[in-house]
Amino acid sequence: VQLQACGGGLVQARGRLRLSCTNSGRTFSGSAMGWFRQAPGKEREFVAALRWSGGRPYYADSVNGRYTIYRDNARTTIFLQMNNLKVEDTAVYYCAADETYREWGISTSADDYDYWGQGTEVTVSS
Repeated sequence: VQLQACGGGLVQARGRLRLSCTNSGRTFSGSAMGWFRQAPGKEREFVAALRWSGGRPYYADSVNGRYTIYRDNARTTIFLQMNNLKVEDTAVYYCAADETYREWGISTSADDYDYWGQGTEVTVSS
């Protein structure tokens, strides 16, 4: 699994961006894929994730209602549509994949994700 994220950039507050993450390696057949972010001087935090088999996505409270995670039908790319962006959304965004099936749901812990993309920077100006 080789993840490549792109779509970041500079946007004004209340603007929108769409990030994408494409798997260019072997077919991913694991549990979940998602997005994390890390702002300067802060810990990496969970943003959103979805089960690869389908079902309701998970969102961090801070982005719920503004962000939407979804994948393409070919199951090679996931997207993160970010609307109504805020200055506090500024961070490097990473896509990640979790190989382990978790019966109880989707992990929001970065430690549980096995594969990571290189990160794409999002800067929101006021």
